[in-house]
Amino acid sequence: MAKALKTVYSCSECGGTTPKWQGKCPHCGEWNTLQEGVAAPEPKNNRFQSWAADSSQVLALSEVSAVEVPRRPSGMGELDRVLGGGLVDGAVILLGGDPGIGKSTLLLQTIALMAKNSKVLYVSGEESAQQVALRAQRLGLQADGVNLLAEIRLEAVQAALQQHRPAVVVIDSIQTMYSDQISSAPGSVSQVRECAAQFTRLAKQMGIAMIFVGHVTKDGAIAGPRVLEHMVDTVLYFEGDAHSNYRMIRAIKNRFGAANELGVFAMTETGLKGVSNPSAIFLASYRDDVPGSCVLVTQEGSRPLLVEIQALVDDAHGFTPKRLSVGLEQNRLAMLLAVLNRHAGVACFDQDVFLNAVGGVKISEPAADLAVILAMLSSFRNRPLPPKMVAFGEIGLSGEVRPVARGQERLKEAEKLGFQRAIVPKANLPRHTADYPKLKLYGVESLQEAVALCREMADEA
Repeated sequence: MAKALKTVYSCSECGGTTPKWQGKCPHCGEWNTLQEGVAAPEPKNNRFQSWAADSSQVLALSEVSAVEVPRRPSGMGELDRVLGGGLVDGAVILLGGDPGIGKSTLLLQTIALMAKNSKVLYVSGEESAQQVALRAQRLGLQADGVNLLAEIRLEAVQAALQQHRPAVVVIDSIQTMYSDQISSAPGSVSQVRECAAQFTRLAKQMGIAMIFVGHVTKDGAIAGPRVLEHMVDTVLYFEGDAHSNYRMIRAIKNRFGAANELGVFAMTETGLKGVSNPSAIFLASYRDDVPGSCVLVTQEGSRPLLVEIQALVDDAHGFTPKRLSVGLEQNRLAMLLAVLNRHAGVACFDQDVFLNAVGGVKISEPAADLAVILAMLSSFRNRPLPPKMVAFGEIGLSGEVRPVARGQERLKEAEKLGFQRAIVPKANLPRHTADYPKLKLYGVESLQEAVALCREMADEA
């Protein structure tokens, strides 16, 4: 008589399982994340043995030789910047992004460029071989050395990897893969976790640089268990406005390089092209003679970027004033409005406030505080800020302007793009102002000083 299948409930956030349904996951504490599924049979061998536990020998850390791992250039300069110089053999990379943002296009271009010097394999689980070939033809790619496999079964892909032994593999996407050993449907928590673990183990053993394409949920997080991000070495997010031609790729986690690096691409008819000077693009439509606009020098990893911050402060037409922020933190906007009221005497309790970081850039660092406040103040008074001016600095609750990291690099980028004035924290002023002959620097210690300085410069202009 056939044995009845056992039902379990898996959490879509952490991957934990429980025999009974509960409103709250007992492992991570999230609500309404348990999904019904069939328990996987116990494996005959220990397939879940960690690839990192091959040796049980205890070593002294001082005796381990630290050797810099060689890099394999991808041929896409902006992608190499985010990865830290290129792909590392045995590294597993997870690339997530919204549908239609260009993930498959980017990786198909990358794999075609790497095929000139390395043996590559593109595993397509979402499109047929004909569809991938049509995309390559549309992009004008030289795909002579690209090996293609249209397969979603884990065991078949593993056999192909053992047979062909490529140096670089793209799995598009990890949510479409399934294993015969697990009875649940493709895309379920157990399938994604098992397939990712098996592919990662194989990549480490064979020294394959492997790239997973990951779907994202409506909240912007990569679909599947959160343990998927812990398994891989690098997590990349592909971002951008669907109505804009520009895309940004950001490193959230990177074991072989710096995190929070940013690469910028332009979407063209022949695919994605790297943008070497993104500041000039973000400021292409910038006008310094309109109220409510201020240029911020932000830092994304090792790259300084000049981004226009736009603010609109208008009389509220309802009982509750609106506070809307695009590209900037909503909670920080409320804090800055309170600081502006207390320390600058500008009350916005009866005003609608709208903020926007032009170009679809997402800014999370507190160095944007000073530029945001100056933009809001300019819109509130309906007077433009002084022309050719940039600003950066963190503002505390007591109204002080605090220094930020890499102030010298920010100033050099502003001077290179032709700006003539900069309001910065006093602690960020360089020792030798002669190093910036075309840039007049103003150091401020408090919000009141910054507001008074902008008023004086606007009167002079």
